Amino acid sequence: MALMTLEPGIKVAGQMSPEPTEADLKFAQQMGIEYVCLWTDGAHANYDYFMRTREIYENAGIKIYGFGNGDVHNQDGIVLNLANRNEKVAQYTRYIRDLGKAGIPYTTYAHMGNGIWSTDREATRGGASARGFDLSNATEGHWGNRTFQMPLSHGRSFSEKEIWDNFSSFIKEVAPAAEDAGVRIGIHPDDPPQPELAGIPRCIFSSFEGYSRAMDIADSPNVGICFCIGCWLEGGSLMGKGVEESLRYFGEQGKLFKIHYRNVDKPLPHFVETFIDNGYFDMYQATRVLEEVRFDGVMIPDHIPTMAEDGRIATAYSIAYMKAHVDRAVAEVAAA
Repeated sequence: MALMTLEPGIKVAGQMSPEPTEADLKFAQQMGIEYVCLWTDGAHANYDYFMRTREIYENAGIKIYGFGNGDVHNQDGIVLNLANRNEKVAQYTRYIRDLGKAGIPYTTYAHMGNGIWSTDREATRGGASARGFDLSNATEGHWGNRTFQMPLSHGRSFSEKEIWDNFSSFIKEVAPAAEDAGVRIGIHPDDPPQPELAGIPRCIFSSFEGYSRAMDIADSPNVGICFCIGCWLEGGSLMGKGVEESLRYFGEQGKLFKIHYRNVDKPLPHFVETFIDNGYFDMYQATRVLEEVRFDGVMIPDHIPTMAEDGRIATAYSIAYMKAHVDRAVAEVAAA
């Protein structure tokens, strides 16, 4: 199959299972979802699996925009230049080539050496359960089935230079493969964008300046950003520039490939994720900027609080809000 041709304009997408049930597919169809983003593990991240999954979704009238591989995402071997570094980079490159061969145009990559850090879940509006992070109580990060603990997750402190050098070598190896395969790599912010956790600096994807430097190092049309609005809001002033200014800058450079559309109640050191309309940021302003810069990728709801003990309710609520924001932005920008 040929690579997907992307229609112009913002696309509201769903984050779904790579092995959907009939009910899953009906749910997506009834929400008007035309694109999905999926994740799998290293055992399934291959051409045959991508093609089988693509056929399932396309038979339901839905296109796969992105297909992530958790086995080469937040991979400490790459971030910290550990003994398995070369093996993981080779695995990543094979995965990118298989995506391109299967006609899937995008993947998300994150460069966190000791996972995503959270503390106890907390209540947001109406008592809905949501992810929280309180730096004063933070003891461990997680990715996949691994746990990374304070005070030193990998037995020593790493320097910012090491993290930058390791990123530079990685991205210069994989960018040519992405260009050859026609696959876009969107790099997700560190979550949370705390400057350092358990001996590992989060010095690249935790600020506007870091992202700008990283994009210059990559120097590839196929390396850009999975812009998580929630992470940017978590960082607050630590990010250097706000959500709207950052989206406009990177959007005008054609570096925005995917948007994670979520809100938080306040920035670090203690935040709770919340509903799109309940955080400290007016999410519509982000959509307005995306329309102004002619963003043509997808935006998905992410880390959705649990509503009424049924995940689908909050997903539908979020998708509806996002579609309304897009419709309003398209109309207002056209009339401006």
